[in-house]
Amino acid sequence: MLQGTIFQFEKEVQWENAGNGVQRQVFGYDDKVMLVKAKFEKGGVGALHSHPHSQVTYVESGEFEMTIGDEKKIIRKGDGYYVPPHIIHGCVCTQEGLLIDAFSPCREDFLP
Repeated sequence: MLQGTIFQFEKEVQWENAGNGVQRQVFGYDDKVMLVKAKFEKGGVGALHSHPHSQVTYVESGEFEMTIGDEKKIIRKGDGYYVPPHIIHGCVCTQEGLLIDAFSPCREDFLP
């Protein structure tokens, strides 16, 4: 079973370059769940993609043009969204911001 550390402190968790103006920090996880912060610069792109994981996301700050399946919406601080497994989704950051993602099961592709 995969498992991260019990406590994670923001200043100790490394930011990883995810490309396209996006950085991420991987926080707590085991084989069933994972928490990830994604920091976007203005104009940063989360390219359209899909994965077998369920995903829920909270918009901590900023503004994003979010596409999930055939729907496109503007989301802002305080908003959130759910992406079912295998649904194509992605975003463009229109104002610098931060997304808090939870995945189930764990995104093993985000681990070193």
